[in-house]
Amino acid sequence: MGISKTELFTKKQNELANIARALGHPARIAILQHVVKINACICNDLVGELGLAQATISQHLKELKQLGLIQGTIEGTSVCYCIDPKVWEKYKKLFSEFFLEVKQASKANCSPDCC
Repeated sequence: MGISKTELFTKKQNELANIARALGHPARIAILQHVVKINACICNDLVGELGLAQATISQHLKELKQLGLIQGTIEGTSVCYCIDPKVWEKYKKLFSEFFLEVKQASKANCSPDCC
């Protein structure tokens, strides 16, 4: 696969793409849904909940943590994860703006006869 030329795109475009990539795996969506549902989570709970291997879940948690969607605190040998509300709101706002731009553009530029 070729090298991505991210420098050709705006900071906002790159940020949206990074979020979409991280959310583009169903295991990560399931992890986020579970963490939101119980408002905290210890990694071993996710193994039982999702039925995936510990190493697989750890890799997905790492991706979500790098993105900043979740934050973790170490408690002995366990790590407790929760949603980072500031980052969550930031990404929610970015996607809301993106979808609003697309909606407005499609209303203005696309006729019913087009497609």
